[in-house]
Amino acid sequence: MPRRPADLLSRPFLYAERWFQRPSHSRGGLILKAPYLYPWPNAPLNPFPVSAPLLSARNLTIDFRSHRGDVRAVNDVSFDLHRGETLAIVGESGSGKSVTSLALMGLIPMPPGHVSGGTATFQSEQFGAVDLLTLPEKQQQQVRGNEISMIFQEPMTSLNPVYTCGSQVVEALRLHTALDAKQAEARTIELFAQAQLPRPEKIFKAYPHEISGGQKQRVMIAMAMACNPDILIADEPTTALDVTVQARMLQLIDDLRRQHNTAVLFITHDLGVVAEIADRIMVMYRGRVVEQGRVLDIFTNPQHPYTKGLLACRPKLSVGKQRLPVVADFMTEDAAGQLIEVPAQGIPLTDENSSEAVAQELRNTSETTKTFPVEHSERVFVEPGSAVEAGSAGPKPGAGASGEAPLLRVKDLHVHFPIRKGFFNRTTEFVRAVDGVSFDIRRGETVGLVGESGCGKTTLGRALLRLVEPTSGSILFEETDLAALPAGELRRRRKDFQMVFQDPYAALNPMMTVGEAILEPMRVHNVGGSRREQKDRVLELLRTVGLREDHFLRYPHEFSGGQRQRICIARALALQPKCIICDESVSALDVSVQAQVLNLLNQLKRDFGITYLFITHDLSVARFMSDRLLVMSQGKIVESGLAAEVYANPQHEYTRTLLAAIPKDEPADIVAAEARRAAATR
Repeated sequence: MPRRPADLLSRPFLYAERWFQRPSHSRGGLILKAPYLYPWPNAPLNPFPVSAPLLSARNLTIDFRSHRGDVRAVNDVSFDLHRGETLAIVGESGSGKSVTSLALMGLIPMPPGHVSGGTATFQSEQFGAVDLLTLPEKQQQQVRGNEISMIFQEPMTSLNPVYTCGSQVVEALRLHTALDAKQAEARTIELFAQAQLPRPEKIFKAYPHEISGGQKQRVMIAMAMACNPDILIADEPTTALDVTVQARMLQLIDDLRRQHNTAVLFITHDLGVVAEIADRIMVMYRGRVVEQGRVLDIFTNPQHPYTKGLLACRPKLSVGKQRLPVVADFMTEDAAGQLIEVPAQGIPLTDENSSEAVAQELRNTSETTKTFPVEHSERVFVEPGSAVEAGSAGPKPGAGASGEAPLLRVKDLHVHFPIRKGFFNRTTEFVRAVDGVSFDIRRGETVGLVGESGCGKTTLGRALLRLVEPTSGSILFEETDLAALPAGELRRRRKDFQMVFQDPYAALNPMMTVGEAILEPMRVHNVGGSRREQKDRVLELLRTVGLREDHFLRYPHEFSGGQRQRICIARALALQPKCIICDESVSALDVSVQAQVLNLLNQLKRDFGITYLFITHDLSVARFMSDRLLVMSQGKIVESGLAAEVYANPQHEYTRTLLAAIPKDEPADIVAAEARRAAATR
């Protein structure tokens, strides 16, 4: 029996061996033998391998050069990844998580990126033990996508817009396997079906812009899993997915790990997901690893103040209208830049004290928001196809808390997309993306809109601003029907009605600096005073969303996905609108920044009376933010009512399915998940 690791000698273990048989269609049908240690007599835990690691990174250091000087993105990072193991990397946006994974794939852009030091030894089946950081490009291409594959964070920018979704997966299969064109097509359709894509044959022929964000992410997952890789790097693979599809995708990735003994490097900001899928956690902060350990140990006994802050930032379904803690409540920096743990002191969770300016929110001096009064609200449950008007929860028109009419009233809204076929391009049928939706939103209220990917949430949000032209229905904003306004008048009204888009990279002009992007709407609508006053306002907005003033002159590609989303939020706030549609506005943010932004949105709601339509697939976030909730399925509102009531007592089966799919991260749930994974591995 091999010697047990020194750090595990203090605990009694039962030694066991596991045999893994690759399927006959894999590379050479290799038989792999890997010894594992199991704790005893405790409950079964995830197997912790003691064999040589499949991937061993040591002292990895990565710099980026610019005219402002070198920036160290990854600083002396070391970790091991074993066969069949899932290692989760968590940390704030910009902490170096994605840069670390891109370095392993040989995808760091050089220049400006530069691997300054370290090694990443990979046990390749083709080339033996190789250093991925120095591997020649030709060999790197043979490893990439075949032995190591990656699910990228932003599917819209990762898929080629001029090729169909199916052809892009077929290309990977033809490059790395012996399948012919027909076999590769059949395999791709099979992968699409495994990824829970609706109508796989149609999506095979569809272009990326023709499917939803969640469906694009599932195409990326299918592409990454096509060749049954030895290592799957998943960079925020479920960010754009709703909870039900997320649960299926997590199971799909875990099935790959179990069936093919694949190692998974799982990068995420969602600690609930980590609790369900990971064996170990590595916490990164500003390019450094600050803590590593087993999932249960990290969740129940975090040692580093940064880890404590991350765990406290997560919205809970049991939390009502409270201020979320943020990382700065747990640690701060001294004059020399050294981290100092903040002594435990009651973090204010109510809104009894007066708030300070919005610009102070991310410095954690503001208090929470007050719940908008929702008296006279009614619970509405609507069967799909019912003649009852869906989405009418809330007061009757004109019966709000102050007797005024709703700020936004949507009546029987339809958005249909024609499907054209044949030589003459005739319309043969329609996709009913939004099918008879009606609801009201009052001033200062937050209405959450939840549902699965492809249910019509984003289309509905865009139709309200006429970024997608509605087929029929009315959109009354301050008693003005936006659906009937001429283009010029509509453009002027958009000053009061803004949107934060789901894909921050596609929403920002890559040729404009961040400062110019935020200044542009102010200049178009001639608000904010002089040029100097407008610039001062932009700098204040950057600070408000947690960015620095020197970011004013940077371009979108110089930021992480979460930082780009904060830029989009700042741009939406520039005109001080009356209503903002937040389309997955925090889905790309890690939990610490997400808590700051959610607190900020609620603070703006209190101070300026901003109204929100909050579109999200994260039901915990929807519970924290929403006064009322609309549940959408197949273009219809199937249930609506007070958020607390919908969560406590869902009436529709679809709503119950959504709530059941929420990841669970309590200690008992983690132990149960570890036991299931250990049993499945046997």
